[in-house]
Parts: sequence; C-alpha cells; structure tokens
Amino acid sequence: MKTMIQSGQTILFIGDSITDCGRRDTARPLGSGYVSLFNDLLILREPARRVKIINKGIGGDNVSGLKNRWSDDVLRHRPDWLSIKIGINDLHCHLLDPQHGISPKLFEEDYLKILERTVSSLPKCRILLVDPFYISTEKSSDSFRRTVLALLPAYLAVVHKLSRKFKTRLVRTHELFGVQLKHRDPDTFCQEPVHPDLTGHLLIAEAVYQALA
Repeated sequence: MKTMIQSGQTILFIGDSITDCGRRDTARPLGSGYVSLFNDLLILREPARRVKIINKGIGGDNVSGLKNRWSDDVLRHRPDWLSIKIGINDLHCHLLDPQHGISPKLFEEDYLKILERTVSSLPKCRILLVDPFYISTEKSSDSFRRTVLALLPAYLAVVHKLSRKFKTRLVRTHELFGVQLKHRDPDTFCQEPVHPDLTGHLLIAEAVYQALA
C-alpha cells in the first residue's frame, strides 16, 4: 500500500507540541515525533517518491494560535496536502479557565475559520484532520484525568463534524490509543497522558500513512 502523495508535492503538518517535538530546536526540521517517523515510512515504503515535508508544529499552541499564524505557516507554503492536529491544549485551557479558555464552541468556531480559509485559498489542497487524544484509563471521578476524559468527547465531536463538512481524511487517534489500552499499560505509549513516547508517535505516524493511502 502506498500513499496518494506524488513526487514533487508538499505535505505540511501543523499542530501543538505533539507535532512540534523539537523541530525548532535539537531535532530540526521535522522534530523527533510522528512527522519524522512518517517521513521515514515514506522513504522506506516509497523510495522512488520525492516529497517535501514541512513541520509547523509549535508546543503549547491551540486552535486560536493556529488561526493567528495561518497565513505565515500554512497558506504561503501552498501545500498539496495538509495535516492538522490540535485540541488538547484547548481542552486544558478551558478546564483551567472556563471563562476565558477555549470552550468546545470557540474551538469549533476557530477551527471552522481556518478550514474555510484553506479551502478558499488552496482549493486543491487535500486535508487530513488528526483528532486529539488523552492516554489514560483513570476511573476515579474526582481526578483531573477523569475530568479531561469526560470533556474530551466534545472536542472530538467538533473535529469529526468538521471532517464530514469539509470531506477531509480523518485519523481518530484517541480511538486508536483506546484499542491499545485494552491490552497495554498507558506507560507503553506515554509517560503522562499528553506527550507520547516513540511507540505512541509510531502509532500516529502509521495511522497518518494509512489515512493518506
């Protein structure tokens, strides 16, 4: 199985720290996470392809941050393929400051705006949405982790709704990790629920590759 990306095309990844993964520092230019692993998969499985990969993840970012840098970090590069992974910082921001944070409603409004801008400016660009995840099986009702897990479906629903609206490809990372957690401890993929280790990043990279095939 091969991706539909053709030689000479550009794929741009954008998101928060899970996408960034050191791409602005010690692991330039692709980072040490799923973007770099996706590049490795592409090289090994499709050696004849020559594809330009750009990583524009920024640690700590949220959908409003993406909106504020969309022209500089996405539109001016005119990618043929675009992967967007955002949402967990929006959720945390809302939990910690409900009055000023990014509620599911605001998350949808800003996400809608960046997708509308993309479709308008880059009508031929193929889009992949990667939903947020939280790697935890916490059951205690009074724990912060359980609170995150209870709120996460509202943000997942926004991503899935927009994927249907704009007819994008979709990676359901939270669901994929959930399947794994039926058989493995969360520490297999993540030392804390947000930032995956190499195994967790490999799961995302493989899912992205399959979604573009």
